Amino acid sequence: MRIGITGSSGLIGSALRQRLEIEGHEVRRFVRGKPDEPDAVWDPAGGWLREDAMEGLDAIVHLAGESIGQGRWTKSRKAALRASRVDSTRLLVSHLERMTNPPALIAASAVGIYGSRGDEVLDEGSKGGTGFLAELTKEWEAEILHAERAGARTVILRLGVVLAPGKGALSRMALPFKFGLGGRLGSGRQWFSWVALDDVVSVILHAITSDMSGVYNVTAPTPVTNRELTKALAAVLRRPALFAVPAFALRTLLGEAADELLLSSQRVIPRRLQEADFAFRYPEVAGALSAALKGS
Repeated sequence: MRIGITGSSGLIGSALRQRLEIEGHEVRRFVRGKPDEPDAVWDPAGGWLREDAMEGLDAIVHLAGESIGQGRWTKSRKAALRASRVDSTRLLVSHLERMTNPPALIAASAVGIYGSRGDEVLDEGSKGGTGFLAELTKEWEAEILHAERAGARTVILRLGVVLAPGKGALSRMALPFKFGLGGRLGSGRQWFSWVALDDVVSVILHAITSDMSGVYNVTAPTPVTNRELTKALAAVLRRPALFAVPAFALRTLLGEAADELLLSSQRVIPRRLQEADFAFRYPEVAGALSAALKGS
């Protein structure tokens, strides 16, 4: 198959590209750049996409988007986060809408759409929440759904926090533990919905090659509280977890982002994947952490 990937150099995109090529598929990377650059395929900020970029593709996997977890959410940072998701998706879909037989669109989204919901169990049928991330993700998904109306098979993957070796959120979480400074965040009672990188890639591959459509939560079937995550991290790294970072300190450091990224509670389950009998390689957090942090 011929598969296009936006965000192909990111955490998920790099792993997906490698798996696709190993399995014999042709990958077309949507490299960002200007129209006069020979390898460039698109420039989301400039509203440019090469006219023949999607010709001959069986599917396009849309993973582009700036990291949510980098620094404080200033007004300019929020604008950049929105543009990298909403505006880039609008650009892709506008081209799909002009095609007679558009390729399937498999697009990343986020469990942030549910907002902070305490102990409530959340599945794909749960309503959206409130807050910056929830509103951003609602707008993001609304743009994705235009592809469905254009006749493209459309899959929205609401990703939990991706646990990957040496990269992303896990590397930041593990760092204080390595110095003996690890501990829970705030009360530790907030739920944390996670998924191993290997399982994310497997879900995307299945979405490409099957007739999947609609919204899917891509999270492990066993969300954990921050307290449970802290205990599991400490055990895998063989380090103490004696400290607790109070909520006010996190808010002082990160502002609004602390409440939505570190202190919010999202107990998300992948109901539709479970109903489809998807076999998670890492259903439990201890196994996922052990595999990802092996040798750390």
